[in-house]
Amino acid sequence: MTPEDPEETQPLLGPPGGSAPRGRRVFLAAFAAALGPLSFGFALGYSSPAIPSLQRAAPPAPRLDDAAASWFGAVVTLGAAAGGVLGGWLVDRAGRKLSLLLCSVPFVAGFAVITAAQDVWMLLGGRLLTGLACGVASLVAPVYISEIAYPAVRGLLGSCVQLMVVVGILLAYLAGWVLEWRWLAVLGCVPPSLMLLLMCFMPETPRFLLTQHRRQEAMAALRFLWGSEQGWEDPPIGAEQQLSGVNAVMFYAETIFEEAKFKDSSLASVVVGVIQVLFTAVAALIMDRAGRRLLLVLSGVVMVFSTSAFGAYFKLTQGGPGNSSHVAISAPVSAQPVDASVGLAWLAVGSMCLFIAGFAVGWGPIPWLLMSEIFPLHVKGVATGICVLTNWLMAFLVTKEFSSLMEVLRPYGAFWLASAFCIFSVLFTLFCVPETKGKTLEQITAHFEGR
Repeated sequence: MTPEDPEETQPLLGPPGGSAPRGRRVFLAAFAAALGPLSFGFALGYSSPAIPSLQRAAPPAPRLDDAAASWFGAVVTLGAAAGGVLGGWLVDRAGRKLSLLLCSVPFVAGFAVITAAQDVWMLLGGRLLTGLACGVASLVAPVYISEIAYPAVRGLLGSCVQLMVVVGILLAYLAGWVLEWRWLAVLGCVPPSLMLLLMCFMPETPRFLLTQHRRQEAMAALRFLWGSEQGWEDPPIGAEQQLSGVNAVMFYAETIFEEAKFKDSSLASVVVGVIQVLFTAVAALIMDRAGRRLLLVLSGVVMVFSTSAFGAYFKLTQGGPGNSSHVAISAPVSAQPVDASVGLAWLAVGSMCLFIAGFAVGWGPIPWLLMSEIFPLHVKGVATGICVLTNWLMAFLVTKEFSSLMEVLRPYGAFWLASAFCIFSVLFTLFCVPETKGKTLEQITAHFEGR
């Protein structure tokens, strides 16, 4: 369908007016779709408790060495990059609903392969499958939710994508306390199975149905979701998120907590997860009042200060010039009194918590929301696919190669580089990102088309 197609540009029922829609089923449909992000959050968080368990495993169970553990954590992002491309193709051809249904298959299959794993290759294959599903879900779920939501709640519901991701991560951390890696993988099959069940009873998005010239089905879907057709108009950011340093901060979270006398690394992971969930929930609640731009700028400024403080922490605690970055970070700081070392570690803990809170308020949820809002229907599949591919490739590079960057730039240099990227993200938001709060998707499309 071309942008000039009258069915894509003319209002279905005229300009929106009167009271806003008040349908409650739109929340149920959004929850069903958000089980996809919950599943991929669980898949991302799974490696944290599973890797120590697999490194301690005794034969005949598979056992991970350091190199295999690194790939076990990183290969999911490669699968997700491929899933972003696949999702971009599926979302325009199979539709939003069917794409969500289909992505539950590699989720369940991947965790099933991990559960039955007899060697390292089966573990990596299962992670690759779950990564593929993560990529599809991270693209399709925001698109589905943005297209079924009316403007007054689109920010709230769109932010629930990232909220469910961090809830999934937190669930993996909590379950990892009591379950070993096989049973944890069995638990990972539950959210995508529930999504498969619920999405069977949810409609396709009205906007996609209209692009397929299925007007009556679109009207039925609209009445199911909104309770009426009132307010309907017919339809006419990823690298900065990873380059902000979020994966680097998460990578060193356990070491920093241990130096601050938090000996239980599982507790540290849960604390991080709770902070993510709380501040992502705050972002969801205020998104439609504060607006996207304000939260992105606030989030970026907080991350600038926190990553700068991280760099200062590593600068103050580094060892001699011959030490590697890993020794400088992990080893006790013998040149300073113990109290001073612990005090600096507490500074790092505060900086880390501040960074996670800042990221969760803005650059965590909003890029996924904007991605689903700003692209017109006729390019949405391809454009969102490119965004998701870029995001996951950056995630892989940061996850796999950050240690090398630390050795070249030293730890403080790496985090100050992340701070520079955060400054760029603030400037990019101020000069390039439009405000989409309270606007219909058609109004957003018209803004970019100069109408």
